[in-house]
Amino acid sequence: MKPFRVETGLVATLLRADVDTDQIIPKQFLKRIERAGFGECLFHDWRSDPNFSLTPGATILVTGRNFGCGSSREHAVWALADAGFRAILAPSFADIFASNCVNNGVLTIALDESVVNDLAQRERLTIDLERCEVRDDAGLRVTFTIDPFRRRRLLEGLDEIGLTLQYEGAIAVYERTRGRQALDS
Repeated sequence: MKPFRVETGLVATLLRADVDTDQIIPKQFLKRIERAGFGECLFHDWRSDPNFSLTPGATILVTGRNFGCGSSREHAVWALADAGFRAILAPSFADIFASNCVNNGVLTIALDESVVNDLAQRERLTIDLERCEVRDDAGLRVTFTIDPFRRRRLLEGLDEIGLTLQYEGAIAVYERTRGRQALDS
């Protein structure tokens, strides 16, 4: 997983509340098992609406409260990441969605709704996970909090397999010891 330290990018704005995972990636696209290729399906049902658009090339999504609610499909995060999004800012997130984001290297930042509305007016932002700060070139600086364990995982690029592999030596010792214990029994 690619570490997340600092991301400077264009902002895409989707100020809708309760955007569920079925809207992020509709069910008909869930047949694939690889993580690539979902970006083109992102918000598929909304793309036919001429009033709906996302900033091309955006890496930061600013959206409404309770983003990622609904079913726990990890495909929603795969679609967002495949479309190039590295960070999502909203007043709140569904818990499972936020966990899936961390597992896939996408940073979720919960901020007050008034702050989110202000950030939605910005064209470009910098998200600095090392300093826990959102800023722009005009002098805006907003700090945020994040669970220290999630922050560490993102900074180091550790998905669940990466976390486990940190203990590879101890696991090998355990397996060798366990094997001898089974033979002695």
